[in-house]
Amino acid sequence: MRTKDENMRVLVAEDEEVLAELVATGLRRAGFAVDTVYSGDAALAYLGLHDYDVVVLDRDLPRVHGDEVARRLVADASRTRILMLTASASMEDRVQGLDLGADDYLGKPFEFPELVSRVRALRRRSARPVPPVLERHGLRLDTVRRTAHRDGQELDLSPKEFAVLQILLEADGATVSAEELLERAWDANADPFTGAVRVAMSKLRGKLGEPALIRTVQGVGYAL
Repeated sequence: MRTKDENMRVLVAEDEEVLAELVATGLRRAGFAVDTVYSGDAALAYLGLHDYDVVVLDRDLPRVHGDEVARRLVADASRTRILMLTASASMEDRVQGLDLGADDYLGKPFEFPELVSRVRALRRRSARPVPPVLERHGLRLDTVRRTAHRDGQELDLSPKEFAVLQILLEADGATVSAEELLERAWDANADPFTGAVRVAMSKLRGKLGEPALIRTVQGVGYAL
């Protein structure tokens, strides 16, 4: 279970597989860790296994209806926020979806920038707000504009590197384990034995330059 604010993890539950993958790809490009499922029972299984900030939930899911997924999240007092998608944009449908416990509602077809903006807004409501700018040791991360600087020089970071650095900054000097980084910045397909965190950390250290800012705490994790 995550205890600090962090880079966002999103579940996309949409039975139109092409649309689900398009949404997931766009959200990953925006810097989020994203998993996709195509049925309501799979959505419930993933929601039971992982700690998501937001679920993008299609109402008309097979096997277990999206409405039932929303009901169970509400019944479990889950902190996961629900952005409900529907092919119907009628007022009655919107009201019904919100009454079921959805935090926001978006009709299809939708403009992708609006989806990203709504997901970000829901994430801010899911936990303690993250300061829009994080600063420490000459590092400056703008979490809204997704820009990073060290001593005034812009850093060319990948979305994954940005996520890792944001998590370390939010830890405020505390040590973050590799397992925690993997849980918070990677999706469920990440193999914990591939050394993905170690590789990303090596690239991030190279881009941050000297003097070194990230230290390895042997057997524990990483800290600024």
